[in-house]
Amino acid sequence: MTDDRLNDPALLDAVIRIAGAAGDVIMAVYATDFAVRGKSDASPVTEADERAEAVITQGLRSLAPGVTIVAEEAVAGGDQPEVGRWFWLVDPLDGTKEFINRNGEFTVNIALVRDGEPVLGVVLAPAIGRLFAGVKGRGAFAVEGTLRSAIRCRAVPPEGLTVVASRSHGDAAALDAFLAGRKVALTSNAGSSLKLCLVAAGEADLYPRLGRTMEWDIAAGHAVLSAAGGRVDMLDGAALRYGKPGFDNPHFAATGLAAC
Repeated sequence: MTDDRLNDPALLDAVIRIAGAAGDVIMAVYATDFAVRGKSDASPVTEADERAEAVITQGLRSLAPGVTIVAEEAVAGGDQPEVGRWFWLVDPLDGTKEFINRNGEFTVNIALVRDGEPVLGVVLAPAIGRLFAGVKGRGAFAVEGTLRSAIRCRAVPPEGLTVVASRSHGDAAALDAFLAGRKVALTSNAGSSLKLCLVAAGEADLYPRLGRTMEWDIAAGHAVLSAAGGRVDMLDGAALRYGKPGFDNPHFAATGLAAC
């Protein structure tokens, strides 16, 4: 992978097609009476997770031979790849609990990381027909149906922050403590990496995550948010980086324009 190829629109178009193919597989399983199993960490997994990951990894290997792929289900199965300057982070079905609950708030996440920073991201929510994509230095956009529109983080409105929190992994007391002293107009819940994309699209201003996440959970949304003018920082203010041992994330806050 090279910087020139990152800036080639054909690369992002190809990743969008791969995400779409994975979304089709997921929706085919979604229409059935699928089984739910538990992984070693007690998190749920379905046939949709595994089939979508197979589609994505095959597509990415063809698209960028030799670039390491770090994918959730492969890592859960014991694959601990070494990452270099460039690598992919893949969550084939982010929000498996939302998938199981059939609320539509699950996503396909594909990110390309360069030097620890997510620089290309695609987030597809196949059940609700929304796609978000972005590349560092080239901006971000959303697609709904046939309508494609540029997205950008907004300045915080005078009435205060719109805060988005996790639907399935919330800690109300920790969130209240984090928000103390901030002017908050509205707090809402959403599943999966959609929270990062809502900040990117100017539909929210702040997403604090005060619980465990893995790098593949958020890298694609982080890339979209960065391309839209926002950022993701650890609670000490340092930028969140990728390729960490174990691929665990610390607590973080995703912010739009001047939302800290």
